[in-house]
Amino acid sequence: MQLKRMMPKKKHLSAGRAPLILFLCPMISALEVPLDLVQPPTITQQSPKDYIIDPRENIVIQCEAKGKPPPSFSWTRNGTHFDIDKDPLVTMKSGSGTLTVNIMSEGKAETYEGVYQCTARNERGAAISNNIVIRPSRSPLWTKEKLERITLRNGQSLVLPCRPPVGLPPPIIFWMDNSFQRLPQSERVSQGLNGDLYFSNVLPEDTREDYICYARFNHTQTIQQKQPISVKVISVDEMNDTIAANLSDTEFYGAKSHRERPPTFLTPEGNASRKEELRGNVLSLECIAEGLPTPIIYWIKEDGTLPINRTFYRNFKKTLQIVQVTEADSGNYQCIAKNALGAIQHVISVTVKAAPYWIIAPQNLVLSPGEDGTLICRANGNPKPRISWLLNGIPIEIAPDDPSRKIDGDTIIFSNVQERSSAVYQCNASNEYGYLLANAFVNVLAEPPRILTTADTLYQVIANRPALLDCAFFGSPLPTIEWFKGAKGSALREDIYVLHENGTLEIPVAQKDSTGTYTCVARNKLGMAKNDIHLEIKDPTRIIKQPEYAVVQRGSTVSFECIVKHDHTLIPTVTWLKDHGELPSDGRFTVDKDHLVVADVSDDDGGTYTCAANTTLDNVSASAVLSVVDVPNPPFDLELTDQLDRSVQLSWTPGDDNNSPITKFIIEYEDAMHEPGLWHHQTEVPGAQTTAQLKLSPYVNYSFRVTAVNSLGRSLPSEASEQYLTKAAEPDKNPTAVEGLGSEPDNLVITWQPLNGFESNGPGLQYKVSWRQKDGDDEWTSMVVADVSKYIVSGTPTFVPYLIKVQALNDAGFAPEPAVVLGHSGEDLPMVAPGNVHVNVVNSTLAEVHWDPVPLKSIRGHLQGYRIYYWKAQSSSARNRRHIEKKILTFQGSKTHGMLPGLEPFSHYTLNVRVVNGKGEGPASPDRVFSTPEGVPSAPSSLKIVNPTLDSLTLEWEPPSHPNGILTEYTLKYQPTAGSGSEITEEAITTVGEAMASRQVDIATQGWFIGLMCAVALLILILLIVCFIRRNKGGKYPVKEKEDAHADPEIQPMKEDDGTFGEYSDAEDHKPLKKGSRTPSDRTVKKEDSDDSLVDYGEGVNGQFNEDGSFIGQYSGKKEKEPAEGNESSEAPSPVNAMNSFV
Repeated sequence: MQLKRMMPKKKHLSAGRAPLILFLCPMISALEVPLDLVQPPTITQQSPKDYIIDPRENIVIQCEAKGKPPPSFSWTRNGTHFDIDKDPLVTMKSGSGTLTVNIMSEGKAETYEGVYQCTARNERGAAISNNIVIRPSRSPLWTKEKLERITLRNGQSLVLPCRPPVGLPPPIIFWMDNSFQRLPQSERVSQGLNGDLYFSNVLPEDTREDYICYARFNHTQTIQQKQPISVKVISVDEMNDTIAANLSDTEFYGAKSHRERPPTFLTPEGNASRKEELRGNVLSLECIAEGLPTPIIYWIKEDGTLPINRTFYRNFKKTLQIVQVTEADSGNYQCIAKNALGAIQHVISVTVKAAPYWIIAPQNLVLSPGEDGTLICRANGNPKPRISWLLNGIPIEIAPDDPSRKIDGDTIIFSNVQERSSAVYQCNASNEYGYLLANAFVNVLAEPPRILTTADTLYQVIANRPALLDCAFFGSPLPTIEWFKGAKGSALREDIYVLHENGTLEIPVAQKDSTGTYTCVARNKLGMAKNDIHLEIKDPTRIIKQPEYAVVQRGSTVSFECIVKHDHTLIPTVTWLKDHGELPSDGRFTVDKDHLVVADVSDDDGGTYTCAANTTLDNVSASAVLSVVDVPNPPFDLELTDQLDRSVQLSWTPGDDNNSPITKFIIEYEDAMHEPGLWHHQTEVPGAQTTAQLKLSPYVNYSFRVTAVNSLGRSLPSEASEQYLTKAAEPDKNPTAVEGLGSEPDNLVITWQPLNGFESNGPGLQYKVSWRQKDGDDEWTSMVVADVSKYIVSGTPTFVPYLIKVQALNDAGFAPEPAVVLGHSGEDLPMVAPGNVHVNVVNSTLAEVHWDPVPLKSIRGHLQGYRIYYWKAQSSSARNRRHIEKKILTFQGSKTHGMLPGLEPFSHYTLNVRVVNGKGEGPASPDRVFSTPEGVPSAPSSLKIVNPTLDSLTLEWEPPSHPNGILTEYTLKYQPTAGSGSEITEEAITTVGEAMASRQVDIATQGWFIGLMCAVALLILILLIVCFIRRNKGGKYPVKEKEDAHADPEIQPMKEDDGTFGEYSDAEDHKPLKKGSRTPSDRTVKKEDSDDSLVDYGEGVNGQFNEDGSFIGQYSGKKEKEPAEGNESSEAPSPVNAMNSFV
């Protein structure tokens, strides 16, 4: 029987299955002989082959083994027996082979240097350890040496040697100064693999007194330092002739010229070299070149490519490293050094050797009596290793003979073994670069099957994932394994299940119906064993609401949501991670059931947030990225280059965009000479640009600053750049807004908008003011004035056109020739009034005025227009009481006519016209008087009812406030309001001036008629009643004659549309006014919706209008309202008892 280490077939599991693998790891461990059974020794722990110890600590050499019966231990030292009992400093742990050498109390580590080997032995055989080489670490001091100062010319190459002492293990080399600060390295200056410091070319800043090489010995935690090296870099131009004459070339480090030169290699030397490395180590190839300018190093592999994932460049590409090197990495590697003057190359031939490594290592054999088996020991290396066998620690060639074994090179064949065949075999594979030693025992046993897995083990597996049910077993001969499900189930078939050689049952995709009890049965010829395994299938854990990507501004609050669904029998643990690590221990982070809340978000909070839900069986996670955005950080490192008289290049380094791309940069400038502290906009450039060519003005002390802009706003401005003062130059421009206007009739005031300091272009800013009359042959008169904005020319004729120009100048010269503008000397009041003024009355409220224009020369200024003054004529009594109210209308330009709107009807007006210029008004034209015709009067001021009776009432009213003419009549309109019939409107006319205006509606109410009726017989009573009814409907009354008799001689008749009053007539069916009709209870007469109603008349509005009647005018003098004089003479006496009787 043969029992080998059995493993389940490999499965590629996702990360989500990792917890399942951990949970099931005991099921897939190697099968081993139970410790309660007899077995040969097995080495379980030993010290490394090359064991470097710390000489200040006790030496511990490990050797642990197991076996049945427990093994005993012995040691050899340098190939001979090491009797530990004779050395009081050496002890061996009970039940163990581990040695402890107590050198801390006494003794030296060097005494115990050597090659040690441990042997573990029992009745079934002997196992041996590797040869363990014990060496104490060493950290020797540098040998004392006197170092001369190195002096060399600028640009030469230099190599500072380190040459550290040989230590064990080799030290780590680095260069520092006296302050323990590492010396900066670059493409020009770098440290080689041997520890030397290489300068491709030196510069004056390389001068220093403290180039110190340090060696750190990690094993002893000590650092040794070399004596400081002094380097002085000088230039030949700095040496005077005396020093040059007293120094020979040999006193300088090297004799190469400091001029530019093509590269040459400092290391390695020559055009080619060789390199050998062992398989699995790191291959390091180095090329360091000197030259001026500093060379750049490139690497290629001839006839091949560099392995992508295993190739790394170190030391500014001067070192090529390939990790886990293999034989395939052998070949020619070419390094190329190149600068502007040429290139050089070096070829390194690499050979990869290999210490022995296993192809097949021998495995323990457990055989039953009479069985066959093999031990295979197969290794490879370069050169190919030699295979040798040992039996219980001694060469197999001198071991006792065993007829059951046969040696065939790297294989031992066993046949028909017996119990005496049990032993430990050692396989040794060695070549010149190392060796491999493996122990493998042959144990001959006869044992019935036993199940090593704990009975009734419960496995819990997530649905839709593989389930691995373990059935570790042992037996000799090797048992067969069968699996059953349920108490009466049949053997499980391999078409649904996977049966592994180590007894494990695999269910590739476990479902809910996979839940149940499974039985593992092991059988061999000596017996049978079985074990029950229980399987439960759980629902997978899922994140049904994942956190989402968030973009927030700095200082705000963000929330991530994570809702987990899981099997009800599993309790998940939800953990939040940031960038795959723990959340910061900050009170701003709050975690509740389903949310992570981050308050007052800062820049450091940006990153990946992961919600991880873990159960005992599975785990799931979901991540979201938080981007913290804000306005950009301000730009920095502002630099001015290409400084010219009129331009400069500004460059800057953008600040952090805070996760929102910069869209543009705003450049501002400050003029520290003319406007310190005030920043002006210069230009804007796109966000991808970090330089700008800026146009400049002369004689400005510029400072610049840059502001970055993104979608969230502007950054703070950068620090101001260095100041840059441009040279002075003549002005580029002249003053603007040049004008020439006189403030007095005999002067010319020239004004302009002066240049600001930024526009002056230099010191000594002045202005050359020039003028001459336009209409004449006079020469230009000029005057240079200081930096002002006005100049007054006196003694000029009144209102004469002048040509004017103002030119800027400074200490550097004149600005370009200025433009000529037209101005005028001072104005004076016009001398002539408009003539031929006449008025045409259009209607009662509008009149048109005409006049002749005045001569232009008499205006003596800019013609502004004509102004009409007009006012109503006042009565002598009113004139004494109030000032005359004058109104003004101004007509712009050269108008010769205009309209006067808003006049009052039936009034007398007076007007005059004046011409206007910039100085004021000229004399008034002679007054012109005109009158307006009558207009429609306004409504009576009031209307009231007095003395109402059952069949009569008396009406009283006040005359209108604006008669607008001579009142002649009043028209009274009335209608009944009671009843449901149609309303009837009736009219009565009364003459102005009657004390009582009456209309006899019932003849019985008249006194003279009553007397007549008394004298008439009752025979005509019926006729009188009929007459009464007819009179009640109204009739015609000749009141015109009476009105004329009492009229004021000044009052003119007022006519309606057709010029006459209509006669009284009954409306519709001529029904009489119903008896019993009453006026409203408030004793007012209801106003009818009639166009003839008195209350519908209103007053006009006075104002200033242009000639088309629109308002433009103004009133002059104190405005006081008075009744029109014409209206005063036309007011009629108010009727006192105008009465109509109703029966």
